[in-house]
Amino acid sequence: MTLPKQTRTSTLDIAHHFADLPDAFFTHLMPTPLAKPYLVCASASAAALINFDPAEFTTTDFIDTFTGNRIADAVTPLAAVYSGHQFGVWAGQLGDGRAILLGDVPSTTGRMELQLKGAGPTPYSRGGDGRAVLRSSIREFLCSEAMAGLGIPTTRALCVTGSNQLVMREAPETTAVTTRMAPSFIRFGSFEHWYQNDQPALLRALADHVIDVHYPEARSDANPYAALLTSVTRRTAQMVAHWQAVGFMHGVMNTDNMSILGLTLDYGPFGFMDGFDPSHICNHTDQQGRYAYARQPQIAHWNCYALGQALLPLIGTVEETEAALANFKPDYDSMMAALLQAKLGLASVQPDDTALVDSLFAILQAGRVDFTLFFRRLGELQRDRPESDAPLRDLFIERAAFDAWATAYRQRLQHETRGDTERRLAMHAVNPKYVLRNHLAQVAIEKAQSGDYSEVARLLAILEKPFDDQPEFDNYAALPPDWASQLEVSCSS
Repeated sequence: MTLPKQTRTSTLDIAHHFADLPDAFFTHLMPTPLAKPYLVCASASAAALINFDPAEFTTTDFIDTFTGNRIADAVTPLAAVYSGHQFGVWAGQLGDGRAILLGDVPSTTGRMELQLKGAGPTPYSRGGDGRAVLRSSIREFLCSEAMAGLGIPTTRALCVTGSNQLVMREAPETTAVTTRMAPSFIRFGSFEHWYQNDQPALLRALADHVIDVHYPEARSDANPYAALLTSVTRRTAQMVAHWQAVGFMHGVMNTDNMSILGLTLDYGPFGFMDGFDPSHICNHTDQQGRYAYARQPQIAHWNCYALGQALLPLIGTVEETEAALANFKPDYDSMMAALLQAKLGLASVQPDDTALVDSLFAILQAGRVDFTLFFRRLGELQRDRPESDAPLRDLFIERAAFDAWATAYRQRLQHETRGDTERRLAMHAVNPKYVLRNHLAQVAIEKAQSGDYSEVARLLAILEKPFDDQPEFDNYAALPPDWASQLEVSCSS
């Protein structure tokens, strides 16, 4: 789609299609201004989606607009209501407790909503101050853009603005606002809200809105609501397969954090796998391990069932609802199999591939081998030169276990027609060299807290091209330092 260049914040073509829904879906309110805001970071690639000129980033107009200090007369911001299951327990009414939707603007892929996260209290803040702190805002900004660089469906982040105004968490912290972008921020919990409150007319209004705006192909189906659930279930399964393939852990897969568009939504206590451990829990708050790495596919499927329950009155029968939900496992399995084939550099499928993959993950788990480094270095393996394996082999404490698996892998490569060079290029195109490890984010946050935002910008530039070699930044692809294992992130992160 060709868009006119947006040269000034004040001329953004902001509409509000979400506000076409009945008033019960939201509350109109203005953001609460922050004192003396300043720019922390901004993404030119996110800006390109709405054809916005990055030269505008440092202007007062831009900073004030995306802090919530200046709202154009034609803009009517709002906060949305929703509910959800949190850690498997029905939590009742939730909503945008610190996020305010400015509206939607034209983008290269359709309309794109702009939302200010941390813009002050709303009727859904449940006693909170409605603010976000600098550390969590930087984490969300960097991970949103890192996931986009990895090709994983995600919301985007246009910018972070900060202020020296303090809020109290475990200790006083400075505030920040993240401008998030997505075609929609509607969640599974948005549907659960009207189902649980026995409001069938509003449930139908929401479903019709989502179908008409985001899933128009479902309208021609014999049962549009079943088609909607099918599409959401399939998108969710494929999204989570992409998470698993890069070792990403969301940390808090509550139904209010699940996007109706199959986008990675709400970055809080996320993490990327260092040493491989399928039971790893990235969220320190998750004491029971509900959202551990290995459980993410199961939880995503459970969340789809919660959505299916909410849509059942519209779909009409349990059988049609279950038929829609039955798409999850085959879609997840097929996507995961395809991603693993690509990660291993296998262009064909052979009968023993599953056993090869299973044995690989067994030795990775036994040795807590670094997930990202292993797959990246595997691309350098030469089929006929085992003596060149040292960089890969050095990741393992039990070298004999690796040697045995490498022998089986080399035998498998005999069935491939691609040579080492072609296979390496293909593997490096799917196995990232750079991911947003927690210690990298922590270094950037600590520098930003002292007023130096250069590391945030540097990390952004690296993570936008995660598959490129970028030899000048090899240290960002190294094994994490010992102190990284002591880092903890929680729901407050």
